[in-house]
Amino acid sequence: MMVARTVSVALLGITGAVVEVEAHIADAIPGFQIIGLPDAALSDSKDRVRAAAANDGCPLPTKKIVVNLSPASLPKHGSAYDLAIAVAVLAAEGAVDASAIEGVVHLGELSLDGRVRPMSGLLPAMVAARAAGYSRFVVPRGNEAEAALVPDVRVTAVTSLREALIAHGAELESLPVEPLVLASRAAEESRAGDLGDVVGNTDAVEALVVAAAGGHHLLMLGPPGAGKTMLAQRLPALLPDLDAEQSLVATSVSSLAGRPVRGLLTRPPFESPHHTTSAAALVGGGSKIIRPGAAARAANGVLFLDEAPEFPASVLDALRQPLESGTISIHRAQAVAEFPARFQLVLAANPCPCGQFGASDIACTCTPIARRRYLARLSGPLLDRVDLQLRVNRVTSAAMRLAADDGPGGLPHTTTAVARERVLRARAVSAERLRGTGWKTNAEVPGAWYRSGAQRLPSTVTAPIDRALERGTLTMRGYDRVLRVAWTLADLDDAVGGASGGSPNGDHIGWALFLRKSVAV
Repeated sequence: MMVARTVSVALLGITGAVVEVEAHIADAIPGFQIIGLPDAALSDSKDRVRAAAANDGCPLPTKKIVVNLSPASLPKHGSAYDLAIAVAVLAAEGAVDASAIEGVVHLGELSLDGRVRPMSGLLPAMVAARAAGYSRFVVPRGNEAEAALVPDVRVTAVTSLREALIAHGAELESLPVEPLVLASRAAEESRAGDLGDVVGNTDAVEALVVAAAGGHHLLMLGPPGAGKTMLAQRLPALLPDLDAEQSLVATSVSSLAGRPVRGLLTRPPFESPHHTTSAAALVGGGSKIIRPGAAARAANGVLFLDEAPEFPASVLDALRQPLESGTISIHRAQAVAEFPARFQLVLAANPCPCGQFGASDIACTCTPIARRRYLARLSGPLLDRVDLQLRVNRVTSAAMRLAADDGPGGLPHTTTAVARERVLRARAVSAERLRGTGWKTNAEVPGAWYRSGAQRLPSTVTAPIDRALERGTLTMRGYDRVLRVAWTLADLDDAVGGASGGSPNGDHIGWALFLRKSVAV
């Protein structure tokens, strides 16, 4: 048999396409050629495969070897095809039966000594292959825990190329080999503290609960030391656990980012990039292999931008489209990669360059034009997509004394456990209303749905936002976002037996409008 076939996967963003790896051996001038639009890393595979096979005791034949990656029109990137190429070539030579590898998905990079290196993106690659009808996989030993997350498939984890050949029926002696594993990382989920640690700023704490209950975006404006970062770090703890679909997406993105995967992620991720980050680092990119950025890694969780006006305007505005669509599309000349981007955006900003404008204890040294220019770095179109915008003030000594008298947080309802229970009950109310629609939170609901049918509110209730829309102080997008926040406020009231009757009243509309317009940026 001079031709053998096996299967690998080409990843493009979080989606993957099955690639057939064909190996042909001819009695001609010795050489090794890989065709089918390989990149530089994949073109170098012929040298890695030849050295790995020789050092593992199963050398390649000294003949003309041609490996075709089909479909040939699909660009292939990276080194994860090494194992598939090596197995296909050796099967074409007759080291294993070609029928044993046909229809088996091989994933992994080879080291020069023949061991199989773990790869990034194994989980989404396996999910894509399973969706295409493949159920047999050979993966690196270092990715064994990650591969076990995919149900209804048969996985063989191998340490070396020799072990993979033995698994396919090759008559080779098994040799003990130390497996290669991904470098361990420090735990991603750090102890952010309890919401009860927050002293004063009860409006900000309540806004945080509203944001968690409805999945709304949040802007906090206030002087240094007011507690903006402290509040933002406590938001993920208020969110419910990820469901099965969200967990698979979050884990797949984490795998694509090169992070070790020991199990499915069950808690919402939290990403906080530095203000010197680039647009590609924030939304994703890369010249060859397209990697997820912080926004994609925060999918179904929280993206926190501290000192938001310090980010370049072009970087912030790159978030405008993902905030509307919930996806990130990265276009290249030969391909388009998509990543999930349904996250909660939390912005924290000082009111001016010196940070003291509006503070009662320290005078601001900035001119009016300097303050205007500073906050103008947050563009109007971006802020129009932020549902909750509020001022956070410094804590006074009176508030600290009150907190000391009343216990942690000053008020008993501000602890994380109690606040999270409120969020879960409110989400249960909204889930009942949104059953069968495909939407999970109020922030995902199109405004037209709340402006029509049984959800349409009487004009006597919507009068404040109707007037704001007529005066031009509220855009149509802002109108819909105020409606969504009002429904979230009603859900929070309804969850504790409030008198709202399940739909927003005038108080909810007024409070939602205040949360939207309380900050003049």
